[in-house]
Amino acid sequence: MTRVGLVGAGGIAVEHAAAWNALGAEISIYSLAGAEALAAPYGATVAASFDELLATSDVVGVLTPTPHHYEYALAALEAGRNVVCEKPLARTPQQAHALVHAAAGSGAQLYPAHVVRYFPEYVALRAAVDAGHVGRPAVLRFSRAGVFPSWSSWFGEEDQSGGVVMDQMIHDIDIARWVAGEVVAVYATRSPARADGRQSAHVTLTHTSGATSLVTGVWGPPHLTFRTGFHVAGDRGTLRYDSTDAHGVRLDLGPAPEGGQPRPAAAGGESPYLTEVREFAVAFAGGPAPRVSAPDGAVAVQLACAALESIATGEPVEVDTAALAAELTAVAVGGDA
Repeated sequence: MTRVGLVGAGGIAVEHAAAWNALGAEISIYSLAGAEALAAPYGATVAASFDELLATSDVVGVLTPTPHHYEYALAALEAGRNVVCEKPLARTPQQAHALVHAAAGSGAQLYPAHVVRYFPEYVALRAAVDAGHVGRPAVLRFSRAGVFPSWSSWFGEEDQSGGVVMDQMIHDIDIARWVAGEVVAVYATRSPARADGRQSAHVTLTHTSGATSLVTGVWGPPHLTFRTGFHVAGDRGTLRYDSTDAHGVRLDLGPAPEGGQPRPAAAGGESPYLTEVREFAVAFAGGPAPRVSAPDGAVAVQLACAALESIATGEPVEVDTAALAAELTAVAVGGDA
């Protein structure tokens, strides 16, 4: 039986705990708050310290706030534990690169939880583009909107969370690269900061292929229904998805549900969180590599930070994700002395 230690007991930890439980894992949890409540439904044990968690785990799931991803993931990798780390893999590119090197040096496996690669609509998008159904993609539009996560103050501190770009839009930034390929330039803008944390941003990615991806993200008011969508146009056709299309009338009116809706619900069928965790578990057991790698996670952090740099300077930022991905993949595959 796989022994899984989860660090953190916030909202996303529920998804990971449920997935590992469905796979029959033995779960332990370490968190400064909420560990007992998370453990109860799954018969999990509560660790008194992170060291205790490490001593009783084969796999460590890092589900803490973003500013703590690096320290826990690094410690787990250095202890030889396989790691699943929630997105973003780290807060800075330097930290993300260091984690790739640490995994290679320890022989452990490291995977970022970019779960949108497992949502069926985005899987279908990637498959359709790969099959040539839209021809050569020219313009790709991705959108994601939800409530500002007011339940934890760190979300509103950009040096901690990276704001809407790093915390939320990194999903679609990753998907844009997954679908349209490597990126050579990033340009971004963002609305002025508000005291209540609400903000919106627009990120433009120029791909090596010549395609352009336009990514929009919104942290909105408490009554905003979570929604996502994409529109991909190529020289043979278009693909479109809007998570709100199933509703004849859409109302964004108060009163707001307590806590808002922090993340999208699955459209039906198996939870994408379970699909994701199963793929990681198979890889940990010696099976095929999952569809998302540690280098992918590091490249996503690089692109999100390039967008933040562009917002700060008002200028486009040149990047070379092809070279970065090749460099980090060579480290991940070849090991790091």
